[in-house]
Amino acid sequence: MLLNAFSLNMLDISGPVRVVVSQASVEDARREVIDAGSGVGHPQTAAILTAVLGTEVAPNRVSLDPAPRGRHIVVQYRGPRLPEGATELPEGARFEFLRVEFWPDALGD
Repeated sequence: MLLNAFSLNMLDISGPVRVVVSQASVEDARREVIDAGSGVGHPQTAAILTAVLGTEVAPNRVSLDPAPRGRHIVVQYRGPRLPEGATELPEGARFEFLRVEFWPDALGD
């Protein structure tokens, strides 16, 4: 799922959990939306992501408590607060895409 936030509340911490975060590409994010859907809660952010990714990113305010283990793409907005009604990124703003993977730590060190 494409998410616009990641929180420790999303993890099932009944035991150790391994979390790995790495860079992802625009194509990774596009594929994630197509394959697993949107968890982007803010309609303006979803609209701008639709333009950036070239595929529909529906606004979808979901609570993932806990999130399904596995892989998600988290979009991180970098820039000034989006003005009301924004349909594109302000000058100097950008999205970063991060792959976040988590699963129970079978090694349990």
